[in-house]
Amino acid sequence: MTTALAMPQTLPTGSMEAYVSAAFQLPMLTAERERELALQLRDEQNLEAARELVLSHLRFVVRIARGYSGYGLSQNDLVQEGTVGLMKAVRRFDPDMGVRLVSFAVHWIKAEMHEFIIRNWRIVKVATTKAQRKLFFNLRSSKKRLGWFSQEEIEGVAQDLGVKPETVVEMEARMSNHDVAFEAPDDDEEAASFAPAAYLTDMRHEPAAQIEAEDTEQQQQTALANAIAELDERSRDILERRWLTDNKETLHDLADEYGVSAERIRQIENAAMKKLRTALAA
Repeated sequence: MTTALAMPQTLPTGSMEAYVSAAFQLPMLTAERERELALQLRDEQNLEAARELVLSHLRFVVRIARGYSGYGLSQNDLVQEGTVGLMKAVRRFDPDMGVRLVSFAVHWIKAEMHEFIIRNWRIVKVATTKAQRKLFFNLRSSKKRLGWFSQEEIEGVAQDLGVKPETVVEMEARMSNHDVAFEAPDDDEEAASFAPAAYLTDMRHEPAAQIEAEDTEQQQQTALANAIAELDERSRDILERRWLTDNKETLHDLADEYGVSAERIRQIENAAMKKLRTALAA
């Protein structure tokens, strides 16, 4: 039996410097001790073993977080998100895979940090799909070396990442822009003239726009009423009682009343909804 290493119950939270210093002073685990703890967690659900595994790998979370310092986000937040990823990795780690925990955990740590960066780097999301996220992080590292891309470089990046050149250009433009407050601070008169609030027009109460909106709403209401009227009596009754009343009926209540299955009521409801959507789209 390997002797357990002395692990503190908590780490200092007063400052990032103290936390990092404490994380790097924590003892590292030997391969034998790591496997022993991982088996205890997997087979016995030993939470003390999980705590020791997490604490002994915090230094790696800090190192990875430092690699994302160029995004202008708090290192505290990045370390916190990375620690969440580390805990997920510890929970999923199988000591019989034949790899060390640090190799397995890197993916989970980076995944949590990536999610945090995507959510917080801009007010408006710059990447929403998996391909865009991959492009976001790879493009940013490439731009540090190359600056603005030439057409040849754009095509090369697109080929390497398996995306269209137009997607590379779009992402480059998104990353080059900056968030702007709608209104300037009250004490900054110079910035007030450049804030969007100074030159964007609110069209919500413009007479022509209001008349157009009212006409559109009236047309939609008329079209909906006509479409409902064209339904057969049973379909219209089911639709109204399912969607157009305060106390909505359940599928089973209507099935009992009509003497059919709940699935048949659902089919009738879906068919009626399809007819309404077709009529409204015409």
